[in-house]
Amino acid sequence: MKQILLLTLSVLLLGTSCQNEKAVSNKSSLEIYADSLFQESVDSSQIAGGAILVFQNGEKLLKKSYGYASIELTVPMPENAQFEIGSVTKQFTAAAILKLVETKKLSLEDDFTDYIPFDTKGRKITINNLLNHTSGIPSYTEIGEFWDLSIQEHPRDSLVRLVERNDFLFEPNEALIYNNSAYFFLGLIIEKVTEQSYEEFLKQEFFEPLVMNSTNYCSNSKVVKNKVYGYNYSPNGLQQKPYLNHTWPYSAGSLCSTTEDLLIWMRALHTGKVLTEPMYQTMISPDNLNDGTSVSYAKGLVNFSNFGHNEIAHGGGIHGFLSDTRYFPEEDLYIICLINTTGPRGGSFFAEEITWKLLDKKEYKQVELDSDFTNIQGTYTGAVRGANVSLEVKSIKNGITLQAVGNDQIDTLKVYIGNNTWMDGNDKITIENNEFRKNNIYNYYILEKEK
Repeated sequence: MKQILLLTLSVLLLGTSCQNEKAVSNKSSLEIYADSLFQESVDSSQIAGGAILVFQNGEKLLKKSYGYASIELTVPMPENAQFEIGSVTKQFTAAAILKLVETKKLSLEDDFTDYIPFDTKGRKITINNLLNHTSGIPSYTEIGEFWDLSIQEHPRDSLVRLVERNDFLFEPNEALIYNNSAYFFLGLIIEKVTEQSYEEFLKQEFFEPLVMNSTNYCSNSKVVKNKVYGYNYSPNGLQQKPYLNHTWPYSAGSLCSTTEDLLIWMRALHTGKVLTEPMYQTMISPDNLNDGTSVSYAKGLVNFSNFGHNEIAHGGGIHGFLSDTRYFPEEDLYIICLINTTGPRGGSFFAEEITWKLLDKKEYKQVELDSDFTNIQGTYTGAVRGANVSLEVKSIKNGITLQAVGNDQIDTLKVYIGNNTWMDGNDKITIENNEFRKNNIYNYYILEKEK
């Protein structure tokens, strides 16, 4: 009898082992890689959890959720979890404005003050300037006073007046600095023109026609199925996210969605189901600055070469959440990643890792240094996002070094591509004619050399 029991037990264990091996062997190499990335990040408390969806050529290569929707209650991340998507909202706002352009309700060249009272001190700022971050208006999230306002409930005009009291960062279309104020204003323009709330217009034009049933304007009070909690990373462990009243992110960052709904949206947008072809091209095509300089930010989307691959994308960050949506048109590849933690590993971290698991990374071609660059040494000063900076540039044997005044960190630029231009990842830095120019995809900074 004992031998029979042992034999039966052995057969059962062998069967279970074979099933487990079969389950593992059925996983793709992409899924195994994603599992390891996410599990290590959850286990080390760098994230609470997340969701990822990878879609290519009409096929889902990966759709999976990891970690926890609620750490306190030990609730696993649901399959169709809803996250706050932050600035991924901006592509919806841009598309809504372009819908109104299509129907001739407004023009991209309209002065935005035709719709919103705002003292520009004599400058003409167009709706197009708002869409592509070239207005020079300061971003409210970079104004210290805003953060007292951010937890309160007030009419939205109070934020307009707060921004109005602050100085311009640059003259319109002279540079490009990422700007939440601009997209907040665009939401007010949509409401003025349509006589509907921003949420109602998006629901009517996009969410209902595309059957995006899990996408809505985020709420501080409503109970929403599968809506996950947000957290902040700290070296001492994950913390609950701070409070933010959703009056303020608004059309710059107040939508909530899922990976599935965002795939529906992205496929519809990029296959002509949202805008006409001319208007779609307007949305994804970056404009030039006044001096003819090309940039990478279009309208609610960036459009650039990511190590040799054309990428149309946008990320998002809001208290407790980091997101990333990217589309590679030449490969017909979509990658969507949503994380319910702000910290070093957001949606872009995982999306970037998955990108290079699927595509070949083409490094920028270096050329020989054609100068000792002593003539570009000096201090360069100007506006960047959230600050005015002074940057020390020094020539060294194999490149140049950059050091922000008052900061101990020294960066070395080594990938020289010619014409006084270096690559730092995908960022392009050109130093000539007493200017330091940096295109970092979401911004285009111009710093002037001090005399």
